[in-house]
Amino acid sequence: MQNEIKEDPFLRSFFDYLFIEKGLSKNTVDAYKTDILNFNNWIKHNNRLDLKKASISDINNYIAFLFKSKLKSSSINRKISSLKALYLYLVKKNVLSKSPVDELVIPKQSKYLPISMSEQEVEKLLNSPDISIQIEKRDKAMIEMMYATGMRISELVNLKITDIDMKRSVVKVLGKGSKERLIPFGESASEAINYYLLDRKKSSSKEIFLSNRGKKLSRIGFWQRIKIYLSRENLKNSISPHTLRHAFATHLLNRGADLRSVQLLLGHSDLSTTQIYTHIAKQRLSDVLKKHHPRG
Repeated sequence: MQNEIKEDPFLRSFFDYLFIEKGLSKNTVDAYKTDILNFNNWIKHNNRLDLKKASISDINNYIAFLFKSKLKSSSINRKISSLKALYLYLVKKNVLSKSPVDELVIPKQSKYLPISMSEQEVEKLLNSPDISIQIEKRDKAMIEMMYATGMRISELVNLKITDIDMKRSVVKVLGKGSKERLIPFGESASEAINYYLLDRKKSSSKEIFLSNRGKKLSRIGFWQRIKIYLSRENLKNSISPHTLRHAFATHLLNRGADLRSVQLLLGHSDLSTTQIYTHIAKQRLSDVLKKHHPRG
């Protein structure tokens, strides 16, 4: 993949633009790279064209190919968005006079309800680590902090010691697009963090949560640890790395929190992104009604 980017100065400058000027995270830029290089390979294989010479017809054929591959509409929409961003950039740089995707209609995306956990399931997960074991003491602190704040796993593993104000029980989080937000956390998370810090490995690393080797813990490394506790407590297999974040939002809304506050805590730039959690909360109310109403 890197060779293809090096060989094309326009692609290289586009990805630099996303990272440096737009302030997108490395993971987001990598997703753009994958989407655009997949299209580039497809068009070379099928039409023997450079992507800068692609027409609306070529792109429609590519989208038809994606549908035949049985990709989810959300994945197809993301790939189209990546192409739109690229062609808009090429027009801006006067490489093209017009974007071939200007008139493209994005397929309607089916509403996706993220998988959440009940309060009882979260409680089981939080109580699973054995805090007499050092690594599980760290895991307990991380899980408590994640559920207390709703932060993403990537935000959690990147937390530095200086980001946490224990006196005020507030954590500074660097989110998507390098946007900072302050999130308060409760007593349970505060106790777990303090207990972990008492025996934290001495390290030159600035990150608060460390691996057994005293290095920064990776996202995958932490997710592997969570899976141990999910298995130990016999919790559902369909849980994803984002599930505690979903649970944080859903449980707040279930208990009467307003949508705008939840949006700020999650770091969503668009309120419509947060609104998806109201559907989970409403679904729960519907399930309760059906289960307990005499004529449900």
